[in-house]
Order: sequence, then C-alpha cells, then structure tokens
Amino acid sequence: MALQESDSELELGDSAPGFELPGVDGGTYTLDSFDTDALLVVFTCNHCPYAQAKFDLLNDIAAADDVAVVGINANDAAAYPEDSFEKMRDAVDEGHVAYDAYLRDETADVARAYGAVCTPDPFLFRREGDEYRLAYHGRLDDALGPDEEATEFYIRQAIDSVRAGEDVTLDPGPSRGCGIKWP
Repeated sequence: MALQESDSELELGDSAPGFELPGVDGGTYTLDSFDTDALLVVFTCNHCPYAQAKFDLLNDIAAADDVAVVGINANDAAAYPEDSFEKMRDAVDEGHVAYDAYLRDETADVARAYGAVCTPDPFLFRREGDEYRLAYHGRLDDALGPDEEATEFYIRQAIDSVRAGEDVTLDPGPSRGCGIKWP
C-alpha cells in the first residue's frame, strides 16, 4: 500500500468531465443520471484500507436527499481481484457500500480525466445550469490514517456550503490514500 496525495489539475469552477460507466446495479450512468445540486464523485475501491475507512461516512452522505454520491472504481481488477466488478457488486449486496451509484471505470480513462490519483479521491460539484462545476477537492475529514477516528468532517462542511449557495473556502490539503492501481 503506497500512500498517495491527490494533485488533480481540475480547478475550482471547472466543469465535471463527462463519463458513461456501468453500475453494479446493471445500469449505465452519466452525469445526467443525477439530478441534484451537489454531486460527490469519489474515486474509490474495495481493497484499500483508506477507502474502506470512509465507507460509513460516504454511505451516510449518500443517504441524504440533496446530494448524490457516486463511487468510481478504476483499479486494475486483474492485478487486484478484490476490486473486480463482481466484488464491487458483493460490497453493495453486503451493505458495505450504499452510494447512489457504484461504477466501474475499466480503462481508468475517467479517473485520468479527473486527475484522480488515490483512493479515496473526492470531487464535490455544484450544479450550475445544466453543468456540474467543481466546488471542492480535498480531504474528506481530518483522519490521516485508516485507523484514526475523524473529529472534523471537511466534506460535510463543503456540502453545507454548496447547499447554501456559498463558495467552499476551506482547504484542509489534498486527499490521501492508496494510489490508483492503473490498468
């Protein structure tokens, strides 16, 4: 497990890169699949302890009506079988992952378009007209390791700002986790 910190080239206000990806529920998803003011796209996976440590937080956020959480797994499933589409489906069926959508990025082209480098790597977008624009990219919370308890939840603060129509002003530093296992 090599620790990585995200250094995406997406800047605040940039449009969300489009995608068309299969979901573990059998559907195919695009940005237009979500009709919400706040869209949280998180590059994540099943096997990384940093990603696993954030499942509950992301599930709780996904349970809210006014934000959609989209998990995207871009890891090489041949090298990391725990991140296969089948195992992703198992994670949902077993209740470990309860996002609005859990998607497979087989080629990792979407992860590259976002500039994602680690799991989890969250990108919070606000709807502006018919587009989603980047409002926040950074740490989910203040727990720097997978075994630490969070005391401050940056992503919740960022979502609250987006819901209120305000700019997200916090900057807790880059997200960190296991490096994406590029196919």
